[in-house]
Amino acid sequence: MPDGRLLRLAKRYTWWLEPEIALRYPQRLIARIMDMGTFEDIHELRSIVGEDVLRAALVSAEAGQFRPRSWSYWQYLLNGLADDRLPPLPVRRVS
Repeated sequence: MPDGRLLRLAKRYTWWLEPEIALRYPQRLIARIMDMGTFEDIHELRSIVGEDVLRAALVSAEAGQFRPRSWSYWQYLLNGLADDRLPPLPVRRVS
């Protein structure tokens, strides 16, 4: 049974999906909350999943999941990277 707090966050940040379905794609849900979440929701997410999972969400981020501001914030907060050392935002490649 998933954590009720995570279900509540899933309902808030993926309102077009049933929370249980959103939880099938944890990286997408976590990235969405990291990008759009309120201060309180972000801290709740951090307490539920831990910093290692948040770091993994950054590493496996897909194009469009983070806006530049939140990308910079999380890279600095979780990895201690300043603007001059930030990895580039993920981009969609079309071949």
